[in-house]
Amino acid sequence: MHTGLSSRQRISILIALLAASMTVLLLVDPIPQDPDYHRFADSRVWFGIPNFSDVMSNAGFALVGMLGIWLVVGKRRGEIFPDPRDSRAYLVLFIGVGLVSLGSAYYHLDPSNERLFWDRLPMSVAFMAFCSAIVADRIDAKAGNSWLLLILVGLGMTSLFYWMWTESMGRGDLRFYGLVQFFPLIALPVVCWLFPEHRYTATRYLVWVVAWYGLSKVLEYYDQGIFHLTGQTISGHSLKHLAAAIATLVIFQMLRAQRSPVASS
Repeated sequence: MHTGLSSRQRISILIALLAASMTVLLLVDPIPQDPDYHRFADSRVWFGIPNFSDVMSNAGFALVGMLGIWLVVGKRRGEIFPDPRDSRAYLVLFIGVGLVSLGSAYYHLDPSNERLFWDRLPMSVAFMAFCSAIVADRIDAKAGNSWLLLILVGLGMTSLFYWMWTESMGRGDLRFYGLVQFFPLIALPVVCWLFPEHRYTATRYLVWVVAWYGLSKVLEYYDQGIFHLTGQTISGHSLKHLAAAIATLVIFQMLRAQRSPVASS
């Protein structure tokens, strides 16, 4: 049961939320990339690979990306997606996740702003594809599976090109990439409340996606502390990669469990 609001009213609430977030964003000073971000706790070299743990912990993204692509295009595609158009956003999502493993590994071999761009670019694609998948499932399938998917992925990529352009001008600005990364987390519970009917995006799975992704950001923040707490066994950033990969694995499981015409929350 939804709130009793019309579809137009519910969409207006989401537009207002986006407008408010954009307004706050524009009131905040430009956010440059902190140079200290590139100084990770675990810089050990193993088997000739610098920053070995942070590089190799990206294997989780490669695994989930391949599993997801196989699920979306494989034999079970027809069982999971009665309408093949519903698979589009998820295919883009898992391709993005798979490419994160390459981009992030490339970045961690020799951390710099230029390499960080290639880490964040496929992440923005994955974020926006997932947003489009949720819109397609809960709000408007025609939009979410077509033009909105293209627009959102394009905007996500543009936020990174804008960041690199501002860095080249000596006034780096990550505000719009921040919106790409965090606005979906703000909007998701509102979307679930306003548009509870769904086939694929069961709320219980979405809660776990957010929980694991939130944990990944905490682990990233406490990179040094976790490295010392574990006796220099593993760093927070390496664990961050694993937690974020598990968040995408939850999406894989969400689709894999899909059998009935309408999933329950």
